[in-house]
Amino acid sequence: MENVDYKELKKGGFMRQIQKNYFSMRLKSVGGQLTVQQLETIQKVAEKYGHGYIHLTSRQGVEIPFININSISQVKTQLGEGGVKVGACGPRVRTITACQGNSICPSGLINTVEVAEELEKRYGGRELPHKFKFGVTGCCNNCLKAEENDLGIKGGIKPSWNNSECTFCGLCEAICPAKAIKVGKTDKQLYFEPDKCIYCGKCVKICPTSAWSGKSGFIVSFGGLYGNRIAIGRRLLPLIFSIEILYKTIDIALAFFEKNAKNGERFANTLDRVGWKLLEKELNKAL
Repeated sequence: MENVDYKELKKGGFMRQIQKNYFSMRLKSVGGQLTVQQLETIQKVAEKYGHGYIHLTSRQGVEIPFININSISQVKTQLGEGGVKVGACGPRVRTITACQGNSICPSGLINTVEVAEELEKRYGGRELPHKFKFGVTGCCNNCLKAEENDLGIKGGIKPSWNNSECTFCGLCEAICPAKAIKVGKTDKQLYFEPDKCIYCGKCVKICPTSAWSGKSGFIVSFGGLYGNRIAIGRRLLPLIFSIEILYKTIDIALAFFEKNAKNGERFANTLDRVGWKLLEKELNKAL
């Protein structure tokens, strides 16, 4: 036991419990999705090597508590045979969280599952100065609380109004949470203030005559933090419509973090120290 590398175990998803020689084992999931086969495997491992239960984390993860240090090798083998991988802890990209997005949810504006899977392929487990969290949410209802993450991605839509199709019913004004739309039913006029628009797309979805239309895109926030210190992620860019530009944006943000962060410093703290304008300048220069 004296030669146990606890740091390496934590890196591989094994977190020490208060009980000596026992670990809570974090499992890998992407976008909160697990197959039935994976669930069956997790059940068997929890029954055989744990205490017969699992813990669901706040970030769509699964942990199996009470894994004895002497069982780690057997546990990893059995999990692997059932298609389950161990998660990541420590200073690296953590579990990618996502809601169900537009493939399931009527409110969804982007395919969150595809984005989460691509984020995992590109960045999952990447070594960084400190832990780094991605959150992907399908619309401005913000179920995944994008701005709490180091980098948040939220579905948005830029609306456009067609006068010839409008009946001036007033539904868009009634539903607009930003109060960016005013409808004059008497004078048959519609007043839209784009600067107030939050890109929620509710006007597009509710319009009965398709007078409102729009193009879906990605709202990106940087530097969110939720722990001992709370910071809300900030938007530094307009709505992004290209998936290639989205990943280029992320590449720039991670490179900036690697270049400027002190060891053990979260992204938000780095930005506060070196200046948000510096990241904004690098983004605008490259995009």
